[in-house]
Amino acid sequence: MKNVRTENRVFLKALTMRERIMSGKLFTDMCEGLPEERAEGKRKMIAFNATTPDTLGERARLQREMLHEDSGDVWIEPPFYFCYGKHIILGEGTYVNFNCNFVDDGMITVGKNVMFGPAVTIATVGHPIRPDLRGLMYTDPVTIEDNVWIGENVTICPGVTIGENSVIGAGSVVVKDIPANCIAVGNPCRVLREIGDRDQEYYYSDRKIDAEELAEEKALREQEG
Repeated sequence: MKNVRTENRVFLKALTMRERIMSGKLFTDMCEGLPEERAEGKRKMIAFNATTPDTLGERARLQREMLHEDSGDVWIEPPFYFCYGKHIILGEGTYVNFNCNFVDDGMITVGKNVMFGPAVTIATVGHPIRPDLRGLMYTDPVTIEDNVWIGENVTICPGVTIGENSVIGAGSVVVKDIPANCIAVGNPCRVLREIGDRDQEYYYSDRKIDAEELAEEKALREQEG
């Protein structure tokens, strides 16, 4: 509620439904133009998902229109699913693989150079445990900081923050905040270990990072360019 002062009296002004959503209060979403806003977002989503490798210009245009205006230059592999689209901020250089589902009744804020594997779900909305109130909803925003890697089939629940540089292992269910600079896995997702010195030398198992091999890979890309 908001305080409104008239002469010497203070009245409580009821929040709008949109204000209730953003403040984490219980809400429903069938008024104040919300159904129409979702429908418009989903029209763009369906058009985006129908694009092909031959229509990348159209895909880029639709992507800019359907995401929050603060999003950067990102790559999303169709199909991609969401509720509104405009509640999703994707930072510069972020990559979203196919079949990802972002339930964006609340805000989803993603930093720069974040990588999402296939079929990642981010949920910002929940329901009360009480059966008689379960038709109502509440939101809790999700934040993913810079340089995070989310493995395939990960589920990120409402209210979670994942710290920069961290890795979330495939199939994890993230129900609590994950700190920066660590590897976390499981259901519920827990920190397995910190990212350490060995990770600076090995890219996978016993496969060592080799400066000459990196230079060869770069040269191959430059040939194509």
